[in-house]
Parts: sequence; C-alpha cells; structure tokens
Amino acid sequence: MRIALVSEHASPLTEPGASGAGSLTLHVAGLATALSALGHHVVVYTRRDHPHVPQRVRTADGYEVVHVPAGPATKLSGEEVLAYIGDFVGFLKLTWKARRPDVVYAHGWLSGIAAVLSARDIAVPVVQTYHSVGTAQRQDHRASGPASTKRLAVERLVGHEVTRVVALCSTEARAVLGMGIDRSKLAVVPRGVDLDLFAPGRGPVPRNRPRKIVSVGRLVPHKGFDAVVRALSTVDEVELVIAGAGAQGDVYGDPETKRLLALARSLGVGDRIVFAGHVPYVELPVLLRSADVVACTPRDQSSGGVALEAMACGVPVVATAVGGLVDAVVDGLTGVLVPQGKPDAIGKALRALFADATQRELLSVAGHDRAHARYSWRRVAADLARNYSTAVDHRSSFVDGRTATRGNALAPQRDSR
Repeated sequence: MRIALVSEHASPLTEPGASGAGSLTLHVAGLATALSALGHHVVVYTRRDHPHVPQRVRTADGYEVVHVPAGPATKLSGEEVLAYIGDFVGFLKLTWKARRPDVVYAHGWLSGIAAVLSARDIAVPVVQTYHSVGTAQRQDHRASGPASTKRLAVERLVGHEVTRVVALCSTEARAVLGMGIDRSKLAVVPRGVDLDLFAPGRGPVPRNRPRKIVSVGRLVPHKGFDAVVRALSTVDEVELVIAGAGAQGDVYGDPETKRLLALARSLGVGDRIVFAGHVPYVELPVLLRSADVVACTPRDQSSGGVALEAMACGVPVVATAVGGLVDAVVDGLTGVLVPQGKPDAIGKALRALFADATQRELLSVAGHDRAHARYSWRRVAADLARNYSTAVDHRSSFVDGRTATRGNALAPQRDSR
C-alpha cells in the first residue's frame, strides 16, 4: 500500500529526547521503518520547523520524510500550529491530488484534523491515533481553559470523521469511547520496541552503591520522579540514576532538577542521586542494563515505552498503574505495578525485589519474553496494516454505496423522461 503518515509536530528524523522530542517521535520512526520493511511505500508528512531542512528526505530505512511548509520554520506550540493548519492542508491536498495514497494515518489531534480535511475530496480513508487524549489530560488536571475546550472539540470531530481509530492501550481506548466514538471503529494496537537495540547483554556496570535504580524521561513534574526519590529514602545501599533532559541545557540548573535535589536532600538521600541528563538513544540500552530495577512512575498518561525497553533488555520494572504501563507490565509476572501517588508502595516493591534475586530473575525472563511476543515492531506494523486494509475496504464500500444511492435516486428521473 501507499501509506501517508501525518505527524505534524514529531519528525522521525529528530533525535529522541532532543528539543522535547519523545515517545511520538520514536513511534513514528519505528512504525515507518517496519512498514517499509514489509514492502509498503511510506511517506511521513511533518511540519517544517527549521529553515535549512530539505523538503523531501529519503531515509536509510526505506521511507521518505516530507517537510511541509506551514507557518514560520521554527518550533511552535499546538495552539500556534493550529493557526497555520490551512497551509498544511493546502500542501497535502496538492500533493495527494498528484499521487493519491491508499490510506492516511494521522498521529495526534492536530495531524488528525489536517488529515481529515486533506483526504476528504479524494475519498482516502483516514486512520487516527491520538497518543494523548484531551479528556484524559483534563482529568489529570494538566489542561484547562479555552485551548483545552478547542482541542476536545477537534478530537471529537476527528473521531467521528475518520474511518478507524487505533488506540495504543486500553486506557486510551476507554477515553476514545468516552468521546462518543463508535466502538466498531476502534482497535487497540500498542507501540513497538526496537528489539535489535534493546536486548539483554553483559558488560561493565559502573555504580556507587550495591544496588541501582534507573528512571528515564523528560524532567517535568508529571513524570513522577519525586515518587521514586521518596521511595529511595526507604531502601538502603541503593543509588538512583535519573536520565532525561530538562527545560534548560544545564541539567543541574534546571528547575525540576533543583526541586528533586532539594527533596532528596531533605530526605537524606541527596548523595545517592545522579542526574545523567540527556542520554543518546543508542546508549540507553547500556544504561538500562546497568540497573537492578527500572522505575517508571509517571503520575498520569504514559506510552509505556521505557518499561518495554527495560523489559526487552531483561531488567525488572516497577511502574505506576497508568496509561500504557497497565497493558505493558503484567503485575507479578513481567514486573510490579503500584498505585499512582503512593511512594510507600514503590518503596515496598523495591525492597521486596532487592531482597529476592530469584524473583528479579523471573521478572527479567518473563518481561523479555513478553516484549518479543507482543511488542516487536514487525508485529505492530502487521497489525496496523490489517487495520489499514479494513479502513480501505470500509471506505470503498461506503463510496460504492453512496454512488449506488445517488444512481437510484436519479433513475426515476431518467425513466420519466
């Protein structure tokens, strides 16, 4: 198939973790690579956010990236991008009129509205993944006001207009159904993990304490690193390494780093925390493998990506029961799930794992097996390709049915003449 991936604010060419790029960047890159490996022709459309990037780039992984001119060639917020969505749509319409894709797959709500408006006139089916649903963010008290209301309205519009909605996890699926989207449109296909990069391995394990916890993510409050810091104060002879970039380049000058460090010092564990800053993605497996336990403790929505990467490396995971983590981590089998906002529960889980080497080994093996059985990019791409085919068949039936209806309506007029 000719597959158009619309990802207006997350280019697969961006280094993960750099300039705020996160799980969506990884998802689009991994998916485009896997779909191309299956023989599909894949083009990713993303907004040009730098003046010196070429308009079209063919990657070594077999897919193309098109930088769409829509607004100034610089980083913009979602609200700012919305003002230029007409430019984005105009470019896609001209491009797809010249060469029509078989299916369009949109990532995020802004990409969704651009895809719907661009594909409408050429009768191309649109598949939508929200990645983060506004209703869930509002429940988590992270979004409010006119911008949030506008986003919710657009998300509902997109959900009703597209041919199919793919949720990344059961939590996202419930949020989609909560918007009133037809259940028959909905499928759940998780994000994937690079099993060639993230794999078990041995090597030097630098550490300052007998045991080591690793946490990875952007240095923002909702990532919940403070919960791990509080839990650290309840376990002895353990160090915590937090890897991730903050709002500023200097890690120790970042406001969130300062807050976490102040908390750690107040709890008497300031000397047991290391802020590693941004770790290049290709070096992340080495860091994960150096841990006895990887802690993923966000307060709210999470793609579950770091947990999957740790599981693929054969490292036990302790995670809060939110978002994609609920699906990725099978409690007691491939890791340990704890209630959100309960540092005591995190501490209890860590103490139990550090005291039981056999249990850590069992979780390691089962987690590795689950990552390979369910979350390989090849399987994810194959599952999505089946959903694309369903969308194409549904759209064809709809168009044929509409044509037949119009023909029947006109038939009596022709006969009467």
